[in-house]
Amino acid sequence: MAQEHHIKVARTARYYTLGELNEQTRHIWFALHGYGQLAQFFIRKFDVLDDGQTYVVAPEGLSRLYLDPQYSRIGASWMTREDRHNEISDTLNYLNTLYDAVLKEKNPEKLTINLLGFSQGCAAVCRWFNAGHIRCDRLLLWAGFFPNGLADVIDPAKLVGVDTAYVYGTRDEYIEQMDDADGYLNRLKQEVPALQVIAYDGTHSVDREVLSRLAKPSDR
Repeated sequence: MAQEHHIKVARTARYYTLGELNEQTRHIWFALHGYGQLAQFFIRKFDVLDDGQTYVVAPEGLSRLYLDPQYSRIGASWMTREDRHNEISDTLNYLNTLYDAVLKEKNPEKLTINLLGFSQGCAAVCRWFNAGHIRCDRLLLWAGFFPNGLADVIDPAKLVGVDTAYVYGTRDEYIEQMDDADGYLNRLKQEVPALQVIAYDGTHSVDREVLSRLAKPSDR
C-alpha cells in the first residue's frame, strides 16, 4: 500500500519591487497577484504609486504552470487543493521571511503597510495577515472569491481598526458569472461590517486609475 510522506526542502522564491526603500520611504505595499500571473508583469500596474515615498513588493507564488498548449505562456499560483495544508504553510513561511527581509532595517510602526490581493491572491493575503506575523494599516481585496466566506480565511476580529475594502469591476467576467453577486457582496459585509465595497467600471484586472485614487485618501 502506498504511503504519503513529506520532507522539508529549501526553495528559491522570486519577487519584484518598484521604487526605492530608503529614508524617504513612508508607504510599503505588498501586492499578491492572481492565478496564472507572474509578479514581473503584475507589478507594472503599480507604477502609478511610484512617487519617491512608496515601495511596492510583489511576491510570486511558489507554483508555476504553463497556460497554453504551446507551452509559451507561464503563470504562477499560490496554491491548489492538493496537499493544501502544506502549501498554505509553505506560502506563509515564504511571505513572512520576505516581510522580515524587506523591513529588517525599518521600523514598521513608522510606515504605512498596505496589503493588496488580486483574485486568487486575496485568499493568500488574508491568510497571511491572519497568521499574525505582520502588521497592516490597509487591506485591499481586489476581485477575490471566497466560496466559504471571508471568515474562512481570516478572523474578522483581526480587521478591527484596519482600513479594509473589497474592490471589483462591474464588468468583471467572474463576478458576472455568479448566481447572486449582490448576495455574495452582502454576505462579505455581514462578516466584516466595516468593509468598504468599491465598484468601478472595469473587468477582472487591477485598474491603474482606480488604484491611484484609492491610494490617496488615507495613504498619501
